[in-house]
Amino acid sequence: MTVVHPISRAWITNGGTGAQNYDEFADDAEITDIIKANASSALAVEMPHLAPESLGKSFSDSLPDAVVRLDRAKAEGKYRPAENVVVLYRITGPGEAPAYGLWSTVETTQISTSADEPGLVIRNEDVFIAKVRERVALADAIGTLLSPVLLLQTGKGEELHAALADAVETSGEPDATDLDATGRTHAIWVLGPGEQQDRLLALAGGGELVVADGNHRSLAAQTGGIPRFLAVVTTPASVAIQPYNRLISELPASLDDLLGRLRAAGATVTELPRTAQLPAKGTIEVYAQGRSFAIGLPADPAGTSVENLDHALVERVLLRDALGLDPGDKRISYIGGDYSVEWLRGEVDSGRAELAILIAPVTVDDFVEVNLERLKLPRKSTWFTPKARGGLVLAQLG
Repeated sequence: MTVVHPISRAWITNGGTGAQNYDEFADDAEITDIIKANASSALAVEMPHLAPESLGKSFSDSLPDAVVRLDRAKAEGKYRPAENVVVLYRITGPGEAPAYGLWSTVETTQISTSADEPGLVIRNEDVFIAKVRERVALADAIGTLLSPVLLLQTGKGEELHAALADAVETSGEPDATDLDATGRTHAIWVLGPGEQQDRLLALAGGGELVVADGNHRSLAAQTGGIPRFLAVVTTPASVAIQPYNRLISELPASLDDLLGRLRAAGATVTELPRTAQLPAKGTIEVYAQGRSFAIGLPADPAGTSVENLDHALVERVLLRDALGLDPGDKRISYIGGDYSVEWLRGEVDSGRAELAILIAPVTVDDFVEVNLERLKLPRKSTWFTPKARGGLVLAQLG
């Protein structure tokens, strides 16, 4: 019996509602600008306090606005209802092989976060609890899930990939398409009950499912008592891992003090004669005041493989020990791979940030090793691309 199921009550976009997920942005102002340009964007519901007409309100005070916006979108025909469906998903971009996925729902009780906790859905990353509470409050208010959890099928990945590609190829024109800011086209096909749906569901649930994106959303389903969460089950051949860097808006110490503290902790610090670039695994680079430094952070000989990942060393040695910053400190921005090194340097040169921290992406081998050990990655350490787009397929609760 598969743990992946159809969406009992779905709302399918008729176009114009697609959006990046709420946590993919470096600055809240970007979300406001997107909503301003397209009031039908799902972000207006996902992040109600950042819609232009709600600015100044708290997230919780803006939840009634989210309810109104979603109801209005349905009334205006932005979405159409469907029952007991799965949705084929294809993402295509310039020079990229197609990525495939299956919109569905997955049993929340299958989520496992440690080796001694049973379940086929592996959540592998620490989270910020305040963000989880916001997702729970939003689901309670609107009775709907708008953004999917991206799950990587590890047991039947090759078979699922081939089956999805074949299903898309034989399904004719898509039911809806959406173009994202990177030039990728997101296309969906609605598939009702029947033999093909059953086969795809069996393949999607045919092995361990690793959370590639959506750790907060999956925990919100657990915390909020949601029996099944909205997911896109994808395949290893459909994704890649990009860098996940950091910006510090305000340093609590001078640059010289920071470098001195790192040296005292056993780090190697080498000033570079060039502008900072994305480093190789095992070394980070930092950029401040027009200067670039390669830094080798000291590993813990007694630490686990996770505790000695570059992202974990940045969190522990640089942020916590050298700067005294908690991972949730508002001065830290977590910048995904959609933002280039040049953009990061520009934020520092403009004065909008004081320090850029560049970290090599987690390798697929590291990611697999961590998940097989049922260990947790540091917060915001894997930026999978391409990402599933919110606002294309919604799951109504209850």
